[in-house]
Amino acid sequence: MEGDSGFITVQKVYYPLLCILGIPANLFTFYVICFRKCGMSDTAIIYLSCLAIVDTFYLVWVILLDLTLTFWQLQPFWHSHPACGIMGFLQYGSLYSSSWIVVVFTIERYLVLSSTSAKQHFSQAKVTRLTCVSIILVSHLASVPMGWINVVTPKNFTIEGKNVTLPWCHYRGHIYSTVLVWVTTFLSGGIPIILVIIFNSLIGHHLTRARKLFTKEERRVMRGGSTKGMVRRTIFLLGTVSVTFVVLSLPRFVTYCILRTKYNHDWFDRNDYRIPINLISDLANMLQNLNSSTNFLLYCMVSRRFRQELLHTLTCKSKARELGSFLTQTTMKVFSLVDHKVPPTRDPITVVLTNLKQTQ
Repeated sequence: MEGDSGFITVQKVYYPLLCILGIPANLFTFYVICFRKCGMSDTAIIYLSCLAIVDTFYLVWVILLDLTLTFWQLQPFWHSHPACGIMGFLQYGSLYSSSWIVVVFTIERYLVLSSTSAKQHFSQAKVTRLTCVSIILVSHLASVPMGWINVVTPKNFTIEGKNVTLPWCHYRGHIYSTVLVWVTTFLSGGIPIILVIIFNSLIGHHLTRARKLFTKEERRVMRGGSTKGMVRRTIFLLGTVSVTFVVLSLPRFVTYCILRTKYNHDWFDRNDYRIPINLISDLANMLQNLNSSTNFLLYCMVSRRFRQELLHTLTCKSKARELGSFLTQTTMKVFSLVDHKVPPTRDPITVVLTNLKQTQ
């Protein structure tokens, strides 16, 4: 890579740090959402836990095995065949899954708000699980053609003053790759961004219109209900995740469209950071990749119940020790009372029968 060596150093530090912080954060988020009571609906728990898992896979396939190794190794393992094609399939499968889970969750929340029959249908956990599984399967099915977007060819490198020929995984110089890149750009960025903006606007409009139908006193009473409060918290959390998705994904979509139109030439050096569009585009990539590891922070900021359960989870060992000590003391007291009331030389059964006769 040529040009700004400082920016290269930033990426060398940024991507490993993103993996070190993002992967454990996503897995911990999955645990807290699934196994602790965070005040979310069953459907929200399924969508958000599924999002945490696919984001974790995205961090592994794209950030750890691709970008991190690219900046720290001359020849990562995926430059050979068939790893070159498999990595493309896995990366785009996780990218599609992450984007469309946010989209479908947003559409589902709008339908639940606007239709009673839709609320009854989509409030079922079974339907939500089936929806999430379908999203992941279709996303990976749609990413199958990406397994052939790259080709492995020999390339000469200079290592310690010696010329060495090594395999190199890169885009095919063919119309097939160009068409697939455009389709992928819109499936993973353009269309999801548009749908999220549209349906979040519809949700906001629906809530504003519904708010005008009630007086302040009625809204205060409704706000106190557990079901209404849960819906409100879920929508607020979804809105935060959706807005973050749009803000972090839109710059990458715009810069990628510019690269594929104005700078789509064979002679253009994508690795030359002296060209402003290359620098801006990679900054946009860094923002989009950040999207896969920020949900933990978003939940901490906007969900009080999530923060509470997080603290309870982190302090569970001390609470377990307190509970164990309490149980031990209680058990010892019970046995001491039994030993005090029942003489050890007498048969417990005789004692019980004698007491029964006396009672009779």
